[in-house]
Amino acid sequence: MDPKNASVYCGLSVKTLAMKRCNGTGPKFVKLGRVFYYRDDLDEWLQRSRVVSTAQAQQAAAAE
Repeated sequence: MDPKNASVYCGLSVKTLAMKRCNGTGPKFVKLGRVFYYRDDLDEWLQRSRVVSTAQAQQAAAAE
């Protein structure tokens, strides 16, 4: 899917997804002239980002 649809799917802005793509903390993508994401890669990335508390989320954000 294109970045606009991927950002809606992930609940992020297009700009945030682009920044994560640039710094290597976002989901896997394919660039064939334009950027595309596979749903499986988005799901995998979202699964890895799961946390059980806000403290854990803060620690994960600090590690990025």
